[in-house]
Amino acid sequence: MAEPLPDKTHEIAKYAHSAPLLSCRFDPTGRFVFCGTQDNKVTRWTLTDGAKLEYAGHDSWVRALGFTPDGKILLTGGFDGRLVWWEAEAAEAKPIRTIDAHQGWLRAMCVSPDGKMVATCGNDNKVKIWATESGELLRELPGHEKHVYNVAWSPDGTTIVSGDLGARFLVWNPGDGAIKGDFKVEALSKYDEGFRADYGGPHCLEYSSDGTKIFAGGITNVTNAFAGVGNPILSQVEVATGKVIHNHQAKGKPNGTLWGLAVPREPFVIGVSGGGGGGHIFFWKLDSEEEFHTQGLPNNARDLSLHVDGIRLAVAHQDNHVRLYEMKAAG
Repeated sequence: MAEPLPDKTHEIAKYAHSAPLLSCRFDPTGRFVFCGTQDNKVTRWTLTDGAKLEYAGHDSWVRALGFTPDGKILLTGGFDGRLVWWEAEAAEAKPIRTIDAHQGWLRAMCVSPDGKMVATCGNDNKVKIWATESGELLRELPGHEKHVYNVAWSPDGTTIVSGDLGARFLVWNPGDGAIKGDFKVEALSKYDEGFRADYGGPHCLEYSSDGTKIFAGGITNVTNAFAGVGNPILSQVEVATGKVIHNHQAKGKPNGTLWGLAVPREPFVIGVSGGGGGGHIFFWKLDSEEEFHTQGLPNNARDLSLHVDGIRLAVAHQDNHVRLYEMKAAG
């Protein structure tokens, strides 16, 4: 596999939709890119020819996307609270199964490494674990007191971490529901006295490849919760202790939120931002708080996905496009 070259990152393709995009994921086979949209759909593009297929099964915006490891099953979660199963490679998009998973928004999901379970979280302050094959609810994990913004499964499948609006993170044993860790990442949330509201939370969340750390992205230095004024941030945290190793930020301090991240291969991590300061891709080394490379984007970014080849990136944009980038020399 070729080594990624962040400083050579350039756009190689873009695909258009009829509404702003909220999320994007390459499938595990690397054949497709899927996007969740603000017209309540999921859209699939085939990378070889750009062929487009729309999946309709939600009544609200679609932010959460996940796959079984073999790439055969696509799972989608929307702000309607629904969790929907689909055949990822189907020529015609018809739901296999639909369940009302959460009261209020379903904000995020993650599929277990073995593909047997899927964890979801949402505005009912709960994390839930479902059987992938049957859709059976296996376990409900109450413990958060605020909306749960994100959830991630450890690479070895033994723990789940979830983070809420107040940037409180809980580490769970998915087998018995026991809480194994409880910590707060102060930089990721702020209580706005003027608006009397919490603002922040992990808008993106991933484990490190060895499972010892998490990366949680969002907004910091918030000066106006109503207008979302603040700076993108990526917190690198030790799971066992809850200790913040680094708060990675951008040298230019653009106004915006870190909406998506990818951990291609350490020692660097990638994040995308969008907001009043425009769209950016940031590349951070794990031992440095400032990025070593920034890629300006033509529009606000809403999510990020890394292709199985470790070189291509998909970025969901607010201007109705998903753009593909390549971390290698052009030509």
